[in-house]
Amino acid sequence: MRAAVRAWAELLRVSALFTVPGDALAGAAALGRRPGRGTALAVGASLCLYEAGMALNDWADRDEDAIDRPHRPIPSGRITPGAALAAAGALTAAGLTLAARAGRPALTVATGLAATVWAYDLRLKHTQAGPAAMAAARALDLLLGATATAGTSAGSVGVERPVGATGTSRAARTARVPSGARAPGPAQPVRPARTAHSDVRAAVPAAALLGAHTYAVTAVSRHEAQGGSTAAPLGALAAIVALGAAAVREQRGPRDLPPVPGKGGPGDHHRTRPGAPAPRVLLTALTAAYLRTAAEPLLHATLNPSPPLTQRAVGSGIRAMIPLQAVLAARAGAAGTGLAVMGLVPLARTLARKVSLT
Repeated sequence: MRAAVRAWAELLRVSALFTVPGDALAGAAALGRRPGRGTALAVGASLCLYEAGMALNDWADRDEDAIDRPHRPIPSGRITPGAALAAAGALTAAGLTLAARAGRPALTVATGLAATVWAYDLRLKHTQAGPAAMAAARALDLLLGATATAGTSAGSVGVERPVGATGTSRAARTARVPSGARAPGPAQPVRPARTAHSDVRAAVPAAALLGAHTYAVTAVSRHEAQGGSTAAPLGALAAIVALGAAAVREQRGPRDLPPVPGKGGPGDHHRTRPGAPAPRVLLTALTAAYLRTAAEPLLHATLNPSPPLTQRAVGSGIRAMIPLQAVLAARAGAAGTGLAVMGLVPLARTLARKVSLT
């Protein structure tokens, strides 16, 4: 029994699971919303789709692993190819089911994410489009968190009836007009409210940063079995430093959120994002943690592109997603979320000692 659990843990690379929840949390933070039911559903869907990709990856690479990594669960005979493929299918279905519970827009994003994962493992992994496909998958994962959070919190956002709609809301029927104030006449149109999903575009910059990091790490991972490439880790190192510089910049200016009907005056029809940007010292500390995790192993792999050092750089690049997610959350004004995400670092480091990330 213990041997079977160990084999599945290796196949699914459970030590990398701690890099997943921060995607959805950073997506929610980018909208200026607290994590809620939709965020939790997005985390669950992301975990399932991530593990589906891991199982499918080993199924697709079983012949290659038989030569380069005969100790992996499938070539070593500890897990059959059929079982790995079935697990990939079941986990994909579970992930889409969870996303569907967060609403149709979340399901749409999750479907795109699942399609990207399957396309990467079955077709694109060994092509020039491989790193871009993996980057797109991570970016979509963050957008899944944003979409699911916006979808399930839409009920708390007032939506006004468009002009010409029939019926009157209870609030409108019972509202009083203050003494001395003019009641709005029928000629004054009601400004249509934006839907909660229109906010999701606020998460695009964070998704782009996370995708760029993923692209850099994936480009290095293509050489982890044989090593020998200096250009890949050097290019990734430059990208990581540039991303750190971009991520540490605070997001200035409040973002508009959907309107709250009946609140404020004529110029106050949008909500502004709650919370101020995280203190500069916190952003700097989180960014330093990101750079320390990712940059040093890449430098070593650049100076000596051997397979062990290249694999170490890839593993560190995967773990570095956690402090990057924390930076993205904190710079959006969710310092508490950023610190909570950083709490996953020691768990990921501990489990990585028992189960390889690559």
